[in-house]
Amino acid sequence: MAYTPYSWQQTLQQKADYVEDRLRQGSPVVGISCEEGILLLTVRRTQRKIFEVYDKLAFSGLGQQSDLESVRQVLVDFTHSEGFQRSTEDVSIQRVVGLAISPVLKRAFSDPSRIPLVLRGIFAQVEDSPSDDLFYTLNFDGEFMLLHEHAIIAGTEGARLQIEKMLTELKNPSVDDAFKAALFAWAAGRWYIKHSQENENKPSSEADQKKILAEELENTNVEAALLERHTHRERKFHLLSKEEMARYMPKL
Repeated sequence: MAYTPYSWQQTLQQKADYVEDRLRQGSPVVGISCEEGILLLTVRRTQRKIFEVYDKLAFSGLGQQSDLESVRQVLVDFTHSEGFQRSTEDVSIQRVVGLAISPVLKRAFSDPSRIPLVLRGIFAQVEDSPSDDLFYTLNFDGEFMLLHEHAIIAGTEGARLQIEKMLTELKNPSVDDAFKAALFAWAAGRWYIKHSQENENKPSSEADQKKILAEELENTNVEAALLERHTHRERKFHLLSKEEMARYMPKL
């Protein structure tokens, strides 16, 4: 089937609308650099959403679970191949996103005959100091962005901006402060997704955020992981247990 430039652009717009609609209600993911490392936090129902990639790299995302798993498998295969053929120092988040994942998403999105991946991803690489930590966010069309200090993915741009406002003044927090900030920022994004039409971009209050958390956490679970900056363990990736998270949970 032949595509004219107009029909190709129309197909891409239809694909984008389809994926955006599927992502709209997705649970945001918040990443924050802190003294102890990089904290990734989200809220989920059943399936895990935060994964170790390789040594000092981690990945999370929102979207269709099968697509998240497909990307995770590509990440694991690529990083281990890189580490074996080159060295562990050559395995970087830049190469992972730019060479392994972005082209896959871009091909699936731009090919009119293929179904796009329903996914928005966040990638993190911990370094010796918070100022050197790296974040990448990756969209379903293959476009990615380099960020420092913190990174956010959410179902809508409005929700992402609400979360961004919550984290703007956060500087070199402890893991305790980062956890609380990430959790309340998640609630701000979630509140926006639920109430944006009726409140016309009005930001949520702390009372709104606590209400959202109290409602959501009845049937969901907080999931958080720390890429540890200073550890004697072989693995830097540490999925926080319920007992560990209980120490950081705010009173609602």
